[in-house]
Amino acid sequence: METGLRGKVVLVTGASGGIGGAAARLFAAEGARLVLHGHRNLAQLQALARELPTESLALPADLTQEGEVDALFQRAFDRFGRVDVLVANAGIWPPEDVPIHRMSLARWQGTIATDLTSVFLCARAFFRLLEATKPEAAALVIVGSTAAVFGEEGHADYAAAKAGITYGLTRTLKNEIVRIVPRGRVNAVCPGWTATRMSSGLSDPALVTRVLQTRALKRIARPEDVAAAIVFLASDRLAGHITGEVLVVSGGMEGRLLHRPEEINPREA
Repeated sequence: METGLRGKVVLVTGASGGIGGAAARLFAAEGARLVLHGHRNLAQLQALARELPTESLALPADLTQEGEVDALFQRAFDRFGRVDVLVANAGIWPPEDVPIHRMSLARWQGTIATDLTSVFLCARAFFRLLEATKPEAAALVIVGSTAAVFGEEGHADYAAAKAGITYGLTRTLKNEIVRIVPRGRVNAVCPGWTATRMSSGLSDPALVTRVLQTRALKRIARPEDVAAAIVFLASDRLAGHITGEVLVVSGGMEGRLLHRPEEINPREA
């Protein structure tokens, strides 16, 4: 079925990463025009822009900085005259496990700024642009995480930030966007463990086994799995009556294993 995305202008944050790059490629395959955002991996971002079969614009920005976010959307508007879809994908996952009683304020604030405040700034800039251009339809797709659903030990900062964008922002902004755009929609995608550069532990068979015990599909997600869900939610033709929803892309994950068998004494249970 056609997605109806041909000719649409889609801004993808974090497009130099695994999920962002896969989403950009899939949007381009559907005929969309792309604004590709990146921060540090700019060479990879430019390579992606050259690879895509449709018109694209690669732009750098630090999304924790208000002025840089506003400039990003202004440059997108200057080039294309509108933005129809925002995919708020950029974020970090601090690799070190740190329980909250040992977590520094600097780490907490850094993760919140990068994973939560940046989405606020991007959504605000997007909504302001929609207010100025007054389209009939628009879509915001927020990329959260299963950490928002189940929490993540040693990553309270990440889980809190992702929960904020997945539930607080998604379900608030789906009510606000329709005040500006009659057929505006806001949804979230929550990936589980996905094989990207940001993921770790894929080379450890014991860890892979432990993780896959929590889900129905005995397979680690690929970026393309998440990208397909993003494009689906961005499409007015396929998901035109879906808004305020959280789509978990995790192979049927039901939770997290907290204890190994040898750590449990059934006689004391």
